[in-house]
Amino acid sequence: MKKYAFMTSLLLICLCCIYGCQKTPSLKKVTLNEVAHSIFYAPQYVAIELGYFKEEGIDLDVETGFGADKTMTAVISGDADIGFMGPEATIYQYQEGNRDYAVNFAQLTQRAGNFLISRKEIKNFSWDHIKGKDVIGGRKGDCQCTM
Repeated sequence: MKKYAFMTSLLLICLCCIYGCQKTPSLKKVTLNEVAHSIFYAPQYVAIELGYFKEEGIDLDVETGFGADKTMTAVISGDADIGFMGPEATIYQYQEGNRDYAVNFAQLTQRAGNFLISRKEIKNFSWDHIKGKDVIGGRKGDCQCTM
């Protein structure tokens, strides 16, 4: 739970740094494009529902990009002010020679929120159990691969 509170606090700090800490009568519109709608962003969703962003003068609009490439495109095109994604999208932009690449804030989440699941119970699981098996990604854009 501390991790989620830390993540929400970090988001609020970043937004305050970008748009100032003064409360204003009008709300500042901020668009956040997240790579995937995830339970790991639950503190953010709770803060939105409880009106914490509005109390700070922020009208936060959350969109889901369904892939780091689409989220980065939204940031670069100006359709989003902030993008939640891994750093790989920035690296790709930098390697392509883009001079106006995004700035990353590292470790918003410290561990990937991925799970390996099975249709049947496997007692004493080890990674050797999936050698030679097909593994299917959990969201659009993930790849299916043979381990």
